[in-house]
Amino acid sequence: MGNGSVMAAWFAGTHERHPDVAIYTSSNTSGNWSYPKLVADGVVNDTLRYPCWNPVLFKNNRDEVVLFYKVGPSPSTWWGMYSIMDVNKEAWSKSHRLPEGILGPIKNKPIQVGDELVLSPSSVESEEGAIWKSHVEISADGGATWTKSHIPSEEGVKTIQPTLLQLPNGNIKALLRSNQDVIMESVSSDSGLTWSMASTTSVPNPNSGIDAVSLKKGGYLMVYNPGVSGEDWSNGREKLHLAYSVDGNEWADVLILEDHKEGEYSYPAIIQDDQGIIHISYTYDRSKIKYIKLQVDQQ
Repeated sequence: MGNGSVMAAWFAGTHERHPDVAIYTSSNTSGNWSYPKLVADGVVNDTLRYPCWNPVLFKNNRDEVVLFYKVGPSPSTWWGMYSIMDVNKEAWSKSHRLPEGILGPIKNKPIQVGDELVLSPSSVESEEGAIWKSHVEISADGGATWTKSHIPSEEGVKTIQPTLLQLPNGNIKALLRSNQDVIMESVSSDSGLTWSMASTTSVPNPNSGIDAVSLKKGGYLMVYNPGVSGEDWSNGREKLHLAYSVDGNEWADVLILEDHKEGEYSYPAIIQDDQGIIHISYTYDRSKIKYIKLQVDQQ
């Protein structure tokens, strides 16, 4: 957020899909995290309340912190919401609903290209998982209006929850969670307007969330589960690795974040701040959030 402070956001409540699930934040300004603050809920009126989902924080080029999140009974029926924080007051604006058909970033942060172009990685899911399709929501005016660009995939291939990288040649690469036991990728050469057919990478993944970041001095970092999927959603999520790539194509593990016989360490988020420090957070066995700060040596 500036001044060396970091903010985390999450959804919490009785259990996923329960109407009492709301969005909370906490800030770390001097090595300690503040008490969680409720910043958004799904209250419609005195008798109707919906659960909240998947908060995503985004610091834009205007030094605004935007909180995107979802409200609704399920991932197939939810809608996108957002609120903007006054950094000086650490106060959030009234929540606003995104335009019809625009969900906002589903799991991972948007990227900003130039002064006004914002690319927001998104996806849709049907109730029983028959449909998983990734797309990118594009704003050419800093978030005032939005259009959608779909990421195509072969029949039977399902992808969701993209994360976006800016390549040295100006192209944009989307890394995708998929049902193929590997991370998939797609590339745009026209600032997100069109995308190549999703293709497999060599990076294993058990159909679990990933995140990646383009480093300020070149290269890329990605946080992912390297396991194999199983009958249960948690299978393959007992390990969590950090990988590095010089070009965004070939990846090599550089740090093992978690390595257990069982448990779930998943849904990572990763950013690099203005001082070059890497910040990583992820779900720790579905009960806590773990935060890691790393100094990257880039000469």
